[in-house]
Amino acid sequence: MTVLEAALVLLAGLGAGTINAIVGSGTLITFPALVAFGVPPVTATMSNAVGLIPGNIASSFGYREELRGQGRRLLQLLPASLAGALLGAYLLLTLPEDAFITIVPVLLVFALLLVVGQPALQRYLKKRKAMRADARGEAGRRSGRPVVVRADAEVPAGSDAESGAAPGTVPGPPALSTGRMLAVVLAVFLTAIYGGYFAAAQGIILIALLGLLLPEPLQRLNGAKNVLVLAVNTVAAAVYIIVGFDRIDWLAVLLIAIGSLIGGYFGARIGRRFSPVLLRAIIVVLGLVALWRILQM
Repeated sequence: MTVLEAALVLLAGLGAGTINAIVGSGTLITFPALVAFGVPPVTATMSNAVGLIPGNIASSFGYREELRGQGRRLLQLLPASLAGALLGAYLLLTLPEDAFITIVPVLLVFALLLVVGQPALQRYLKKRKAMRADARGEAGRRSGRPVVVRADAEVPAGSDAESGAAPGTVPGPPALSTGRMLAVVLAVFLTAIYGGYFAAAQGIILIALLGLLLPEPLQRLNGAKNVLVLAVNTVAAAVYIIVGFDRIDWLAVLLIAIGSLIGGYFGARIGRRFSPVLLRAIIVVLGLVALWRILQM
């Protein structure tokens, strides 16, 4: 790798870290860059996964305020991410790469439709839960615990799940029904399989599914997405290092790691300031770009 190529890979890592913190799909910058500079596709996938870990850590740390109150739910979802990532990494090492790339465009289109339609879907689901919410509020009043009602959920004020905003105004994640929680776990598991295999745009797919299934603001979902993607990439990277240490391009890993660390930190600081409408628009635009890039592979 020449000095110019190394500099471009470093810049690609910077861009990938920034985009991953805000939305996801940063792999669609670094992966094509490595392949363009002569790195074999499987080696590029493995090296990219290892190199993006520092950026994932930085972006998760940057969203720490949005993550407040989500610890219990993330602990419930992390096993699904870990198991899915293991299976995805195994598939990468045993199956042809084209096997998953073939269905990526379909997954991305589906995810983008979910992102665009999420507000309408959430309104519909909220109406269906109205009677249950009223019953929960009545139970709270009888028990003497005030219930705070927000646009997407109703939970007791002052609970352990309270988020990081002003006390008594923005509660933490509401309890989910067993069926809804199983659906969330399944969505996280399937996305982790995809992430462990190819990783590109897994953040977009994951945040679309979480937005459909969880009654949470988009920024809080983005923080949860960063943590779950970090888990997937860490497990996948560990598998690649153990099984395919000699197949990893460690110079590329170093360059991407430096770039993604810087990009992940500043990407989180930028992304947290975006309004839900702007963030949703960015997700759609980057998703369409990701779709176009994948179709070119």
